[in-house]
Amino acid sequence: MTKMKENSHYYRFYALCFFIMLSLLSGCQSNKNEGKQYRDGKLPLPLNISHPQLSSPINISDYIIQVSKIKEISPSLYQKNEHIYKAIDAWINRSLSTSEFKKVGLNSYEMAGQDGYGNVHLTGYYTPVIKARHTPTAEFKYPIYKMPPKTIKGRLPSREQIYNGALSGKGLEIAYSNSLMDNFIMEVQGSAYIDFEDGSPLVFFSYGGKNGHGYSSIGRLLVEQGEIEKEKMSIQAIKDWAKNKSEKKLKELLIQNRSFVFFKPQHNAEVKGAAAVPLVANASVASDKSLIPIGSVVLVDVPLLDNDGQYHGRRETRLMVALDVGGAIKGHHFDLYLGIGDKAGKLAGYYNHYGRAWVIKP
Repeated sequence: MTKMKENSHYYRFYALCFFIMLSLLSGCQSNKNEGKQYRDGKLPLPLNISHPQLSSPINISDYIIQVSKIKEISPSLYQKNEHIYKAIDAWINRSLSTSEFKKVGLNSYEMAGQDGYGNVHLTGYYTPVIKARHTPTAEFKYPIYKMPPKTIKGRLPSREQIYNGALSGKGLEIAYSNSLMDNFIMEVQGSAYIDFEDGSPLVFFSYGGKNGHGYSSIGRLLVEQGEIEKEKMSIQAIKDWAKNKSEKKLKELLIQNRSFVFFKPQHNAEVKGAAAVPLVANASVASDKSLIPIGSVVLVDVPLLDNDGQYHGRRETRLMVALDVGGAIKGHHFDLYLGIGDKAGKLAGYYNHYGRAWVIKP
């Protein structure tokens, strides 16, 4: 899933200072290399997790549900990691602390982070709910398309060409929304629930492919054009900017991102990631699978944000499973799945922070 994240350098600096302070206060009982133990997927040494002592994960019930969905939907993935999942079950049942994984045959390996000292980049993503119609109306006139068949020869059209009707009349329209920006954010998030507002259940529109043209961040473009301050950039800020803009003005911005995403309707479907396993909010992450293989369990120290996206020093520990990937998720970077709808979307738009993370392995 493609993700769009542009937020304040202030939070990055604040988070970095926070971790440096913790290290100084703890006395750093060993050397700086301790924060570099999980740089490339190799696991040379266990982490002495006692400095500072982490609190117990607050999302144990969500984690248990997430693993149960893996077992139900993907037995092969569950079997591959069964020894880890069962050991963590024992750790949970014995009410052990985060410094006692060894008692169930596991170790916690700290990720090096983007700076080599444990600061892992944390962003967020969600699943929008978009109002739509089956057929176009005066209000609901912006088409959502399915992937063109392979019988269409040559390179697929760019976003500008699609907006200009390059796919019209080919039977590819699967819904019509009343917001060009909603459609675009749906593309950025990679999926959405569609509400046809006719009393029928929501329909999940999953990622169905893309046109193969290059992706450009409209958030970056808006900052460069002076439309939104860099420190205030978020998905919510982009939506607010778009509210009073004409269709022409919106298209002038959006066509600068030539990439276009297509969708596939799925009835009675849950949100799924790259592992084809339903995602549980706050218990799953998208990661770089070359570093964190699909199905891995990670312990993540997450900064908490208020309703305005502000960080006030509060944090919580979450036990999470890597079940998704993303084109922008490379290296020591986790994209936290935060749930469905506007509230989750607003929070996801704010996240561009740093936290610590540990890979749980034998």
